[in-house]
Amino acid sequence: MPESGIEGVAAQFLCPAEALVDGGSGVRFTVGINTRQVGAFAVRFDGAVHGYLNQCAHVPMELDWQEGQFFESSGLYLICATHGAMYEPDSGLCVGGPCRGASLAKLRIEERDGKVFWVPEAPYYPAEPAGDA
Repeated sequence: MPESGIEGVAAQFLCPAEALVDGGSGVRFTVGINTRQVGAFAVRFDGAVHGYLNQCAHVPMELDWQEGQFFESSGLYLICATHGAMYEPDSGLCVGGPCRGASLAKLRIEERDGKVFWVPEAPYYPAEPAGDA
């Protein structure tokens, strides 16, 4: 299992590695930031898995145009369905649209033994299960 990013907080299993294909659907998950829960996602691009908060750098709205659909039609860029901002999938840098030069908030994602994990690092923590306070 991947090592923890935050002492005592285990890496979070996201999906089997084969569930993510280059330029294909992403997997959504939730992270905690202070007292809020925020959407996040992982996608595969150029053979590597990358993860980000699911918030456009222009206005913090979710990117996917349908659940798990983050890439534009060529599979080369992530796109915000609301603002049309285009992001490099490997760096999160906005290369077109209203927030050019800004970046998505990157998360630590690791792929090991045929599995994809999110490794929590401050300020992002595993989200609290529904119903827990």
